Order: sequence, then C-alpha cells, then structure tokens
Amino acid sequence: MKRRGVIAFAIAILICAVLAACQKGNSAGTRGGRGSHAGGPQVVPVGVATVKQRDFPVYLTGLGSVQAFNTVSVKSRVDGQIMQVNFQEGQDVRKGDLLIVIDERPFQVALATAQANLERDEAQLANAKAQYERNKALYEGGVIAKQDLDTLQASFGQYAGTIAADKAAIDSAKLNLVYCRITSPIDGRIGLRQVDPGNYVTAATGTPLLVITQLHPIAVIFTLPEDQLQAVLQQMRKGPMQVDVYGRDDQTKLSAGKLLTIDNQIDPTTGTAKLKAIFENPENMLWPNEFVNVHLLLETRKDAITAPAAAVQRGPQGTFAYVVDNDNTVKMQPVQVALTQGNTVVLASGLQAGERVVTDGQEKLQAGSKVTPQTPQQGGQSRNAQVTGETGSQS
Repeated sequence: MKRRGVIAFAIAILICAVLAACQKGNSAGTRGGRGSHAGGPQVVPVGVATVKQRDFPVYLTGLGSVQAFNTVSVKSRVDGQIMQVNFQEGQDVRKGDLLIVIDERPFQVALATAQANLERDEAQLANAKAQYERNKALYEGGVIAKQDLDTLQASFGQYAGTIAADKAAIDSAKLNLVYCRITSPIDGRIGLRQVDPGNYVTAATGTPLLVITQLHPIAVIFTLPEDQLQAVLQQMRKGPMQVDVYGRDDQTKLSAGKLLTIDNQIDPTTGTAKLKAIFENPENMLWPNEFVNVHLLLETRKDAITAPAAAVQRGPQGTFAYVVDNDNTVKMQPVQVALTQGNTVVLASGLQAGERVVTDGQEKLQAGSKVTPQTPQQGGQSRNAQVTGETGSQS
C-alpha cells in the first residue's frame, strides 16, 4: 500500500509539471504574437476608384404614359347594312384606304328620285316662262289683265326655289353615297373590330365601328416637379431637348425623341406639370397607354470631375473623401459636391482627375492609414437617376 501511494504521488507531480509547461508556452506565444502585431502599422484592405474628367449628361426623370398622337373612333354617318369589311384587325392602314362598305342602294334610289324631281321642275319652269311670253303679248293687246301677267311672272321664283331644293337633295344623296364607303381618315393601326359584316348600323347610336390609332409618330405624357420647370424652359429656348424612354425596369431603352411642349398649368394637388414628348417609334416599341420611365436630358456638363457617390463621406466639417497616394497612404480631402445623379457625383472642387479615392471600407480608416487597394465589385447602378443638387440648385 505504501508503494502504491508513492507511485500515485509521483504521477500527480508529473501531471502538474506538464500543465505548468503548457501554460508557460501559451503565455510566451501570446506575448510573442502581441509583439509582432505591434511591431508595424495595420494595413486595411479597401475598395478604390479613380476620379475621372468627362462630359457628364444631366437628366431629369419622371413617370409617363404613352398616348397615340391621333386616335379616331370611326362611326357610320348613315343608316344601313354593312356589306363589306375590307380590313383585318391589327392592320396598318393609310389615309384614304377603303375600310367598310354600307349598302348603297337606298341612297342610289334617293339620288335618282332627286334627279327626276329636278328635271320635272326645270320643265315646269320652262313652261311657265313660255306662258309668260304669250300672255305678255295678250296684255299689251289689252286682252288680259295685268294681274294675270304678274301671277305668271311670280311663278318663276317658285319654280326656281323648287329647283334649288332639288339640287340640294341631289347633293345630299351623293354625299350619303360617299358616306357609304368608309375610308381611313389618318395613317394608323386598326384595333379590334366592333361590328361584324351583315349588321345594321345607324348614325344616331354613334357606336364606333373600329378605332384607329396613329403610332408614327407617337407621344409620351410625363410629369416633373414644378421647381424644375424654369430650368427646362431655359433649355427649350436654346433648342430641342432630347427625351429617352425606358421600360418598367428603368434599364431597357425603348425609344428616343424630342420634347414638344409643356402644359399651360401646374397641378396644385401634386405640384407637378405635364410635359409632352414626341417619338418617331419606327419599330413600334411604344404602345398607347403604356407606362414608361422618362429621362429628359437637361444639359451636358463639359469636362466635369466625377467620382462614385460612395466615395463622398460626411463629417463635422462637411463632406470629404479619402484619397490614396502613391505609397498607399490615405488622407482626408474636403470636397464640394455640385450634384448627384444615380451612383455618381459631380464635384465642384476638392479632387482632380486621376486621383484614387476609397469607395469601400472607410469606417476602418483615419488620416495616415495604410491601405491595400482593391477593385470594388460593380453593383447595380441606375442608368440615369433623378438629379439631386447638394447645394440646393442644379447650376
């Protein structure tokens, strides 16, 4: 038993010695690590971008809807049965193309009747004139009274009025025959047919037979805040302003056109004004009542100094950016922002073209920090976002 106790005591002493050695090694390793970390400055990996000098387009953006430049609801101007339909739904037509033929026979009968009445009344007028000439000789010979001669002379005016009415009836019948052949009043595209062949239509009901919309050119109505109108008016005086329209994603460009006009009043409920732009629309990318995003080119700033908006920071002393010098040391550079558009800023002062600025990781930096520049990942960027003036103006 005594021998077993000695062995257990020896094992306990050995375990303590091993634990003490491990603890000493860990302490030495920790001190060594701290010493190596404190031996030099910390290097921070950051994203950087290069400041550029370029022509920068400034856009105003708004929401709009497409409207046909002209829309015509074609209706019948006479009563009758539809005999022919000479178009297909969705067909492009030219002005003057024959679209629908209404039964002409009732109006041809009316024309023949009016022409016969005219011939009858002209014959009666000729007979009245002949009687007047005969009775005039009798009056001069004292055979008949003056009253009888005056009665015959007055009939000239009556027959003349009847003949004028006959001629008007002929013109009306001819006009109705023209109305029986319905033609396209404009160049455009036909929509869905509203009335089928064989149906009887009347002018009184006013039911459209079809609708034609003009797609070339086509218009877009959009709105802008009222405080941007003066800038737009100033640019309109210099010449036509370019307008681009994009789809719902604001990335797919649909068409380019020109600003046509500004509405004559501001909507007091929204504080916006309506503007109208015109587009040639050669490939039918725009359709009536389609919602679009509108980008109005206000101006192009020549040789503007631009940088990513993520590079601009705000501190107690104002806006600044971290500039990376040739030995990868950063400094805080005060900057003045002229405007922000999308993910890009235009700088009024503070930076020069070719300088590198930090766009990611600024929270780890201070003046004099060492950095490892890295190319930032390209994030989603709006092509042309709403212009925001940092100083309260767009100039």
